[in-house]
Amino acid sequence: MNRILLGALAALLLVAAGVFWWQGRAETERGAPPPELAVQDEKPGPEALPSADVADLQGPEPPEATELTREQRRFARYDRDSDGRITRNEMLSTRTRSFRSLDKDGNNLLTFEEWAVSTADRFDGADANGDRWLSPEEFATTRPKRKPKPNCRC
Repeated sequence: MNRILLGALAALLLVAAGVFWWQGRAETERGAPPPELAVQDEKPGPEALPSADVADLQGPEPPEATELTREQRRFARYDRDSDGRITRNEMLSTRTRSFRSLDKDGNNLLTFEEWAVSTADRFDGADANGDRWLSPEEFATTRPKRKPKPNCRC
């Protein structure tokens, strides 16, 4: 048994010595000069840089979101499973965080249906055909009313 272990150890030492010898021969010559690089004598001066008169230039207008894309984003926020329709549970899911904030003492006496009655009524009013889900067209009727921007008192 000892002879097998000693033979295996000797074989590993010979392999390691061979690897070190092989790697040592792969070294490059020391003191060899590096290859010469192409020298650029001509450097452009600051006068050669292009310049533009920015007084007459005007950048592009920033893009504006259309009402359709705004409605699509709003619809996608409610449509959790991305099936193209909003169920009652999906519409009411945004109310849970607010419900927790209303239940200050944590006894859960405020029922979810009592608290979400305005959303449930809004859902029932928007569900024109009564199929218990909102299509994108039905959902567009639930859009919140935008407040006009106040005039600046400059």
